[in-house]
Amino acid sequence: MKGDEILKTKVGSTYHWVTNGEPHAIRRREILNKYGDEVKKLYGYDTKTAWQVLSVVLAQFIMAYAVRGWSWGVVAILSYVVSGTLNQNLFCAQHEISHCLAFKKPSHNKLLALVANMPLVVPVAVKFREYHHDHHLFLGVDGGDVDLPTVLESTWIRGLGMKLLYGFVYLVVYGVRPLLVRPKQAHMGDVVNWILVMGTNAAVLYFWGIKSLVYLFAGSILGGGIHPLAGHLIAEHYMFEPGQETYSYYGPLNALSYNVGYHNEHHDFPQIPQTRLHKLRKIAPEYYENLYQHTSWTWVLYKFFTDPNMGPWSRMHRMARIGEEKANAQYITGQCRYGTKMDVAGMDQESTATSAQVMQEKNSKVTNGHVTRASSRKASKHIRSDSAIENYAMNN
Repeated sequence: MKGDEILKTKVGSTYHWVTNGEPHAIRRREILNKYGDEVKKLYGYDTKTAWQVLSVVLAQFIMAYAVRGWSWGVVAILSYVVSGTLNQNLFCAQHEISHCLAFKKPSHNKLLALVANMPLVVPVAVKFREYHHDHHLFLGVDGGDVDLPTVLESTWIRGLGMKLLYGFVYLVVYGVRPLLVRPKQAHMGDVVNWILVMGTNAAVLYFWGIKSLVYLFAGSILGGGIHPLAGHLIAEHYMFEPGQETYSYYGPLNALSYNVGYHNEHHDFPQIPQTRLHKLRKIAPEYYENLYQHTSWTWVLYKFFTDPNMGPWSRMHRMARIGEEKANAQYITGQCRYGTKMDVAGMDQESTATSAQVMQEKNSKVTNGHVTRASSRKASKHIRSDSAIENYAMNN
């Protein structure tokens, strides 16, 4: 469903709709205007990420081998504590690698993503990369940003019991939702991804047994559900401060998640590797220190589950990624902090249709949310930068 269709639904009319454009593109321009030379020195990649990923993959397979002869009770505990942590670490690695921030060549990053996917049991590397670029390009735009919960989720996930169930299978929902909301055509990369991961599963089952495979699979599900490290999935964009769209966390769990907590900084400059995001905050403190920030991902989960005013509907929505000129100016005047809320009650059908048409026209610049082969070649030297892809999409 697109924004104008969702706005007409009962639950959609209660969403926090904004008229400013994608906030990080706006803040990126503002920061570059002031600190361009300093910020651009942070661009690039960092191979330390690759070594960390390979170490976690090795550790996970060593653990999978070790548990093959242990009791089911021990396997269950380790699946949550150890496998949940390590596999969520590898899921966060997919996020970092999808921006080509581990190696200079995109092909090397894609290979690393496949290796990192091997212990996760479910093939995610290829499609995550494609859908995650959509998330950056169309943040908050229904039909474009598949990270947004659906109307069905917002309608049915109410009350503590349903929220806990939702949280338990959150990573499953997170993975299936894009396939339903914004289906993409399968290609050879998907075939390779599936063969490698399913082949790994078969080898683990054949040589080490069912306990080893359960240990890995349970780690993927549990580590992406009600688990401290999975708190980042809720913390990043669910609205804890009315009007603020993205949230950062600067606590110790960043060490286990490739600094995914620096989420405002990452969305502003996805071409900066995770090991340098803290430097961006030091260069432009006035754009980050005034923002609401999380101090605990565990508290984020507790708040989400227990607060009746929070749920899948607690996200900011927009009709079009470019926004209205007046609203964008107001966002900049406010130091790029709060979005400009839409007057839903006073918005007539004509203006709603116009906004939706703008979104469709801008979406048409990109083939189903990701660049075509031709545009990919033209943007190849900047492939790790979503902003480079965005600039190409908007200007060609």
